[in-house]
Amino acid sequence: MIIARTTLSCMLLVLAVIILTDISAYAAGSSSSQTILNPASPRKSNYPRIVIYTVSWCPHCRELKEYLTSHDIPFINRDVELEPAAMDELVQKYKTFGVPVVIIGIDQEVLKGFAIEQLEKAVEKVRSGGR
Repeated sequence: MIIARTTLSCMLLVLAVIILTDISAYAAGSSSSQTILNPASPRKSNYPRIVIYTVSWCPHCRELKEYLTSHDIPFINRDVELEPAAMDELVQKYKTFGVPVVIIGIDQEVLKGFAIEQLEKAVEKVRSGGR
């Protein structure tokens, strides 16, 4: 009984410290690690819309995400294991069960698998209007 009370007291103390730290940081206007976005002025991108269909355990998917992130290329990630609608779209619309799949533009280029050269050529093709 005493151990349960002590454990509960410790948990409440930790929770209070966390809450007070967050409140004091907010009240002080401290610089948090989050960036405040202004939806009225979205950042312009030099890249067409890129949507990738992936799963978390796939090494090729991981390599694709790391490449896009390290090159500051914006993308939308659709994890087909976590999002049933994404899996349905992958199978029905893009006729595949394999990942990764990269959609560039509005279905202007559909890449199955990941190769840097292939991705760069497809992005450039969509940027230049298909030329």
